[in-house]
Amino acid sequence: MQVVPRLDTGGTEQSAVEIAEAIIRAGANALVATEGGRLAADVRSAGGEVIKLPMASKNPLTILANARALAALVSERDISLLHARSRAPAWSALLAARWTGRPFVTTYHGTYGKPGPVKAVYNSVMGRGDRVIANSCYTANLIASRHEGAQPRIRTILRGLDSAIFDPFVVPPGSVTRLRESWHVPPGTKIVLHAARLAGSKGQRQAIEAVRCLNDEGSFEGAILILAGDGTNQTYRIELADLIARYGLGDKVRLVGHCSDMPVAFLASNTALIPSMVGEAFGRTSIEAQAMGCPVIVSDAGGLPETIVDAASDPNGFTGWMIKPGNTAALAERIKQSLNLQSVERLAIGARARAWVTTKFVLGQMQAKTLAVYDELLGTRLAANFSCPPRYAAAPTTEISVSDRHEQPSSWG
Repeated sequence: MQVVPRLDTGGTEQSAVEIAEAIIRAGANALVATEGGRLAADVRSAGGEVIKLPMASKNPLTILANARALAALVSERDISLLHARSRAPAWSALLAARWTGRPFVTTYHGTYGKPGPVKAVYNSVMGRGDRVIANSCYTANLIASRHEGAQPRIRTILRGLDSAIFDPFVVPPGSVTRLRESWHVPPGTKIVLHAARLAGSKGQRQAIEAVRCLNDEGSFEGAILILAGDGTNQTYRIELADLIARYGLGDKVRLVGHCSDMPVAFLASNTALIPSMVGEAFGRTSIEAQAMGCPVIVSDAGGLPETIVDAASDPNGFTGWMIKPGNTAALAERIKQSLNLQSVERLAIGARARAWVTTKFVLGQMQAKTLAVYDELLGTRLAANFSCPPRYAAAPTTEISVSDRHEQPSSWG
């Protein structure tokens, strides 16, 4: 059983779905304890079961009640292992695991800031798993430095990409045009996409500032910045809208809310931005964009540098650019550089980017390696069984050649 606060959008939630799919495919039962959300249907369609509990609550009494509920489920359903992906539910899962004698696994999906003494205790649960999964080398080093004695229990498993979904050649004709129209993007306009939860740490302010600089010098003609994402902080959204209005960028920057079809969004875009202000544990958006042939600009922080081949280190084989967090001038310069690429140059970068991520960040490998961690603790053969033909089939997709398209996506010339 995996435990996660909610099943809305995000790398944590998507990973929970992907591992539920792998567990089912390996011939075991997959349960996910959560408050629910958009991705709950994906767990069910894969053959898993969603257990509705208030797992997002940080209230100590609720955490204790959740622990009792999880322990009861372990006994009733003969659950063999608990896997936590966030701190509050991890405390409930840890207690339930210890009470019932079951193995406890954690995945470090975030960096959890620089905590004070109280927060450090709260965060410590993520380093207390019988196995602690790190989603990048950066995260593995962070765990080892933060949790004494954790090193032998750490397993580094890079995030995986479903390259069958993030594939430019399976996007149905007309999808890019429809999305551009829904975002009110004029024909022929290049899209610079910033897709992330609306939060100050994600760098939306800095992206707007960069566009302001480019617009003032006349270098952003024929382009638009799309800020795709939602969040619970409505004050921050209002702040961004006010900033756009104050700079007179109403025709250059657009807040479009949540986007449910990211493959199409990246295919429609000229460049993807991940200008995080803090070190992120990984950077799923970066590899998804590159899989769609979209060059990226990322912050040189956390696990993000592991997701690209940087132009500074490999001028002939690069897949994107790195900037220092918060360096608006550098961000503006890289955006301008990406917008000024000739079609042939951009196609070459996009092809390299897709080849890079589909080789290094393979979903099946991530799933198998996670099941192998379970096997270490349970003495099972889940990873071996996973390599067998799946017990369920995904919905069929029809590959479409470029010549069959009714449109020509911007990512491919």
